[in-house]
Amino acid sequence: MTELHPTAIVEPSAKLGAGVKIGPYCIVGADVELGDGAELVSHAVVAGRTRIGARTKIFPFAAIGHPPQDLKYKGEPSELIVGTDNVIREHVTMNPGTEGGGMVTRVGDHCLFMVGAHVAHDCVIGDHVILANNATLAGHVHVGDYAILGGLSAVHQFVRIGRHAMIGGMSGVENDVIPYGSATGDRAHLSGLNIVGLKRRGFGREDVHALRTAYRLLFAEEGTLAERVDDVEQLYRENEGVMDVVRFIRGSSNRAVCQPKAGEAD
Repeated sequence: MTELHPTAIVEPSAKLGAGVKIGPYCIVGADVELGDGAELVSHAVVAGRTRIGARTKIFPFAAIGHPPQDLKYKGEPSELIVGTDNVIREHVTMNPGTEGGGMVTRVGDHCLFMVGAHVAHDCVIGDHVILANNATLAGHVHVGDYAILGGLSAVHQFVRIGRHAMIGGMSGVENDVIPYGSATGDRAHLSGLNIVGLKRRGFGREDVHALRTAYRLLFAEEGTLAERVDDVEQLYRENEGVMDVVRFIRGSSNRAVCQPKAGEAD
């Protein structure tokens, strides 16, 4: 049964699933769809062509689905699609896509967006991603599954953050961060692998060892990066984790690959 507080404003054409809860002073727009069991705690606004998945919970003063902060946006009917079982905390903002980015912003399942996090137009976010307080994504950013972005971090437009990567708090990320990588700094550099995260996710000793060895080879000083990637592929073509990194580096991107500081590839 849907629970609708008398002070909430819900447009008649909005689609509400079973068991939706809409608390005091919330606003739900005409083209919004809320999945089964979704909840708006209070004072939350969901606008635009926005789909919120089942059991996603949105906290006060979040602004979800309003027009992109992009001067090129001309009112095209773009979308914001948010998956299931997400937690969207206070003052989070998420914008729909634009014509220049495929017309959709996508957020996966089981993600946590802490206070003040921002997801800009045309971003694609995987599952089990965490954005800590005031972490911000510019337009067209891709974030892989299980990645964690620390508080007050900022990611440049078109950057890719690989799966299981860790971005340290207050980092400014201008370049792509490899899967399983750890990046930190005002202009972020690779500081190694996200070993703690890998252990928490159940990666075995052999897999972690292979990733560490491959990391050293990939970011050694000899040869070009392309040559080192070829060498790593030959050595570890049967290791799925290492091949994730190889495919990521070879993948299409507008940005360079984030590198360790000189002499810190170990």
